[in-house]
Parts: sequence; C-alpha cells; structure tokens
Amino acid sequence: MTVDGTELEAETEAEAAQVAVDDAHVERALEGILMVADEPMSVVTLATAVGAPVKRVRAAIDALVADYDGAPGAEGRPGVRRGFELREVGGGWRIYVRPEYDAVVSGYVLQQNPTRLSQAALETLAVIAYKQPISRGAIASIRAVNVDSVVRTLLGRGLITELFTDSETGAINYGTTDLLLTQLGINSIDELPKISPLLADGSDGFDDVR
Repeated sequence: MTVDGTELEAETEAEAAQVAVDDAHVERALEGILMVADEPMSVVTLATAVGAPVKRVRAAIDALVADYDGAPGAEGRPGVRRGFELREVGGGWRIYVRPEYDAVVSGYVLQQNPTRLSQAALETLAVIAYKQPISRGAIASIRAVNVDSVVRTLLGRGLITELFTDSETGAINYGTTDLLLTQLGINSIDELPKISPLLADGSDGFDDVR
C-alpha cells in the first residue's frame, strides 16, 4: 500500500508529537500539560501524551497532588501548600484555584479584562445563553470556530459558569450566571427574546430554541 506525501507528513508529525518523556521528568511534563488543559485529562490521555505507562502516570499524579497540598519534600524539607490544587473531576484531572483564593483571582481577572466584549465573545455568550447546558465542543460546532479563549474570557468575567462535567465524556457543560441576568436587566433566561425569527431559516443550531 502506498502513502502519499500528505499522509506521510501527517504521520510523521503525529509521531513527533508523542515524544516519550524521561522517567525522571514525568511529573514536570504532566504539570506542564495540566497547566494548559481546558478540560479534565484522563490518566490514559496523560500517559499517551508523555509516553509513560499508566501506572507510572498514576503515581506521578499522586506525587503532584501531595506536592501541591504541601507534603514534606526530599530529606524531610517542609512543603508549601500551593494556591492551586490538582483535582479529579468527571474521570479526569485538572488544575484549579483553591476555593479560598477564588475571590481574589476573580477580582484580578475582572480588573485585567477590558470592559467591552468582542463580537466573538458576544456570539459565544448568545450560544451558551440559548442552548445551556452546553459543552465547549458543542459551542465550537455551532460557531464553526475554536472557542477556547472566548470561553475562558466569559468565565473570567463571571458571565458563565461550569455547571457540571459529563461523567462519560469528561466534557464540562456551561451555563450563564446571575451576573449576566443583572447585566441584561432580566430575572431569568426565559425572558430572553425568541431568536428563531431573527434567523434566516431558524436553523444554525437554534431551530429548536425558543
């Protein structure tokens, strides 16, 4: 069977992306991946990413959890409890700000963000408002673009929140917050205007909405 240049290049890139990490650096490699992950990462997914056995990755996760919680270090050195924690949610692992620091972090994010939302953020917010609860993948499917950064912006503004994590897929489902209702001057999402009459054919993912 022959393989054309495009397929061969894709296979080469995939192989290059799955670089096995030296055993001594597995914890730090996992830490780097978890720092940029937007969804909970399963142990199997993490093991594939670093090219290490699942058993080794489980042990590394336990070590990171203990490290962040302030467990004593090598030679009995006192540990330091971090402002973030590694938490298992919906069958996967993700780094979260510790609850006691939520207020200060949220305040900082709100201060750093500009007051006006971009068009992309407004469109994404509309999708969430009318289709909630909805996952990031479903939002991206409706908008036909990557929405990771926009969702982070809306979370930082306090306009949307994580409602729950799908137990089967690990996907986080989002919904709007009371802050959005306040900003819009309404008491509930049910007071939003019907959107179907505003669309050319009532579709684009909204054919069954209001």
